[in-house]
Order: sequence, then C-alpha cells, then structure tokens
Amino acid sequence: MVMRVGVVGCGAIGTEICTAIDHGELGMELKFLIDKHPERIEELVKRLNRRPEITLTGSEGLTEILDEVDLVIECASQGAVREFVIPALHAGKEVMIMSVGALICDEGLFEEIEGIAKEKGCRVYIPSGAIAGIDGLKSGAIGGIQSVELTTRKPPRGFEGNAYLKERGIDLSEIESEKTLFVGPAKEAVRYFPENVNVAASLSIAGIGAGATMVKVVADPSATENIHEIHAIGEFGKLTVRVENVPSRANPKTSHLAALSAIATLKGIVYPVRVGT
Repeated sequence: MVMRVGVVGCGAIGTEICTAIDHGELGMELKFLIDKHPERIEELVKRLNRRPEITLTGSEGLTEILDEVDLVIECASQGAVREFVIPALHAGKEVMIMSVGALICDEGLFEEIEGIAKEKGCRVYIPSGAIAGIDGLKSGAIGGIQSVELTTRKPPRGFEGNAYLKERGIDLSEIESEKTLFVGPAKEAVRYFPENVNVAASLSIAGIGAGATMVKVVADPSATENIHEIHAIGEFGKLTVRVENVPSRANPKTSHLAALSAIATLKGIVYPVRVGT
C-alpha cells in the first residue's frame, strides 16, 4: 500500500522531500502542498512530474483534506508545528516534524503532541537533522548523562536576517574573525536562532533536556561549512561528534544533510528493516 503524504512548507527542505517522493524513491504519493507563499508552491510544482491534487496557502480547509493523507510532514516554521501538526494528530494522522525547536520553545507543546499521539495511536517522527550521534545520545541517556554541549559554527551569511543579532547591534558584515554570538541553554538558543540550531532541540529531547543542554553559537568568516560539534559525558563514557555540513544551495542557513535526514526517516517508515537505535 502506497503511503499518502501532505507537505507543509515548500522551502529548501520541503522541496528536496517532495522531489524524492515525486521520483518514486520512497514508495509514497504526494497528495497536497501547503505554503503561505503561493509562488513557492508554483516553483516547487514546476520541478515535479506529477502535480499534487491539492494546494493551500494556510490552515483554512486543512481538516477537510486530512482524509486524503496518512502522513503530514511539517518543514515550514516553529509556528507551523502547532498550526498543522496538532490538527493532523487529532485526525489520527502520523506526522514528521522538522521545526523541532518549537517543541522546546512553545511551552507544553511537546507534552500535548505526545498525549494526542498516544490517544490516537499515531507516530511522531523527528529526524536527526544536520547532526550525527543521536543514536549514541539516546542510548547513553538510558544509563544517565551528566552533560551535553553543542557548538555550532557557521559563516556570517548563515545568520543573515536574525532578529536577536539585530537587536544587539551586531553587524554580520563587520565580522572579520571568529565571533561568539551566543552561549546558553538550548531552550534560549533555539528561540534566538530558530533557523540555525534546530539540532539543539533534537539533542535536548534525546538527551538531558533543553535547560541542561548547553549551546555555543559562533560566526566564523573562515568557515565554508556549517559545523556542529557535540560533546557528551555520561555513565557510558564520553561521546564526541563533529559534522561539517555543506550548506543548502537554496538556503545557507540550513544544511543539506537536514533534508537528507528527513528523506532517510521517510525511507525508514516504509522499509521493513531498521538499522540504529
């Protein structure tokens, strides 16, 4: 049976996901697209061999079209998680969340999603995103973890348009050497850098929580890649992971690996053999 899918968000990640579905790589069928920018929908549709039956520019009419799908993929924004994921779960649909930062920024949202999923018998999928080591962290958490630290390093252009930096008068064009932009708990990092450190939210959920997971955000003019370094200490020993990501061509704020992680998660849903924790 072919799994029917609806995608919310037609940006860089949404485009790669839809293209993979359209090419028949996943054994899925794309039934609807939603994006508040209709021009993004049209740009994406031009790349597809088969146009989805339904397109919307908002959540109005969502309830009526949820019967058409088995899985809803959110890859739009933190705000879209509550707007689209909650109704999908209430309708008994499985969901995949890319804007995982919402789960630690929106108070009580994670617990609400977890509760509805249990009640309706649905699964919620959260891809690893642009990092590695989630398997090890999840396993280590069973025995107990004392600390988790994440350092995210990107070229200054990867932070363009960031409101937190504008409020503090930080001019990215004037950064000539490595500059630390933020140090603090994951809960604050994801709020201030929603387009850059979603991985901090994934680490928090898999490990010791958003208050205890510490994050350092660095702008580095010499960097040509988006780099994430993870250090964790627990009863299992020590874990160190460094990932040097190629930025997405369509959006330098995100990494190409984030989209590949989403596609790998989708493959895992339909493939009978699962590898990894």
